[in-house]
Amino acid sequence: MVNEQKLVVLTGAGMSAESGISTFRDAGGLWEGFDIMEVASPQGWRKNRQLVLDFYNQRRKNVLDAIPNAAHYAIAELDNKYHTTIITQNVDNLHERAGSKNIIHLHGEITKSRSTVDNNLVYDIKGHELNIGDQCEKGSQLRPHIVWFGESVPEIFTASEIVSEADLVIVIGTSLAVYPAASLLNYTDKKTPVYYIDPAIPEFKFRPNVVHIQQKATEGVQTMIKKYMKD
Repeated sequence: MVNEQKLVVLTGAGMSAESGISTFRDAGGLWEGFDIMEVASPQGWRKNRQLVLDFYNQRRKNVLDAIPNAAHYAIAELDNKYHTTIITQNVDNLHERAGSKNIIHLHGEITKSRSTVDNNLVYDIKGHELNIGDQCEKGSQLRPHIVWFGESVPEIFTASEIVSEADLVIVIGTSLAVYPAASLLNYTDKKTPVYYIDPAIPEFKFRPNVVHIQQKATEGVQTMIKKYMKD
């Protein structure tokens, strides 16, 4: 029987790291040897489309080769108990493949492409390659369906409304240091319980009702379920 409580799960790179998906950022501003602004910005796209497409083709292949981990499956099981919404900063589809249904991708989806003249035209990519010459129905080159640096995050408004109505929030594998996603916890009621699962100490200040489970996603989700969600 589904509980009437609304559960919101905010996930970041640490959720998929144990599935072998590399994190987007590191200390040097590089992503697997690439300058982020060269492969994840409108300027980079205008400068060298082939480089950008090649980069995401390889990332897409990595995602398709990866499999959901125990944390993905455990969160999917919570659908059977709560009205669950996942708000993820990840562009992979591991939540979907684990069985979760209600997912908001803040930063886009790597398995999809988008028109460069009409943002409403979004297509599934067959296989892992998107190439020069692949066009939308309006004859324009397709680009990765990713929110790049300097672009707006259309889903943030929907996400903030959902978080504001949450009865329980779980944050997994994200420092919530990158805006606008970093602002989402500000929309929760101060009395709403928050479980934060990550080995690191986050940059945001803990509120009295935040429980920090200082473990990786697969271990931390199981700890949370056994200790705090027994009913």
